[in-house]
Amino acid sequence: MKDLGRNIVVTADGSTTIGIPSWNEHYHSTHGAVNEAMHVFIQNGLSHWKSQNPNDVCCNILEIGFGTGLNAWLTFLNNVDSYLTVFYDGIEGFPVDSELIEALNYIQLTESSKADIFQSMHLNEWNVPLSLSQNFTLTKIQSTFEAVKAKDAYDLIYYDAFGARVQPELWTVQMFQKMQNALKPGGVLVTYCAKGSVRRALLDVGLEVERLIGPPGKREMLRASKKK
Repeated sequence: MKDLGRNIVVTADGSTTIGIPSWNEHYHSTHGAVNEAMHVFIQNGLSHWKSQNPNDVCCNILEIGFGTGLNAWLTFLNNVDSYLTVFYDGIEGFPVDSELIEALNYIQLTESSKADIFQSMHLNEWNVPLSLSQNFTLTKIQSTFEAVKAKDAYDLIYYDAFGARVQPELWTVQMFQKMQNALKPGGVLVTYCAKGSVRRALLDVGLEVERLIGPPGKREMLRASKKK
């Protein structure tokens, strides 16, 4: 990954992302990085899970592709005044260089008064839990996605790997079987991807799949649930 020449790209909503020119790929949608993350992972992921589990006081989240930390940051901000305690595990095989993280503008566009928390997310050591608040604990896990072996451990999975065009091995039945195993009964997986092959793979591992309206620039996204 370090040899691929990652750079900063400004997306349509004014928020930044990271591009990989040699792959013609980006960490987020160029139609709006923050808008995409809010739509897919917060509104159709976290908020949906809360609405389906109003009596639960704890949510264990797994992110496949910690990347820039945007999804974790928005999850933290949207849980600040919540009754819910969140334990957030973000897996990343190839951490982003600190120079690129410092060039992102998420703090300025969201909550500049909590800049120290965003910085601590990225400065904290990998594989060491970090308490960002009384109700939010982040653990960044430096590992390949294929190494996930959790069983009935997570309420919510943010599946935010690079697209199937560049990393098809991350969108297979084998990978989604790992995700199905990792979900608790009643758990939910959300992803920006709506490819027919991905939907079929999710169905093949026994998940119930919904096609939802996608974020700006995408017609659809997918949400998959594990039976209780």
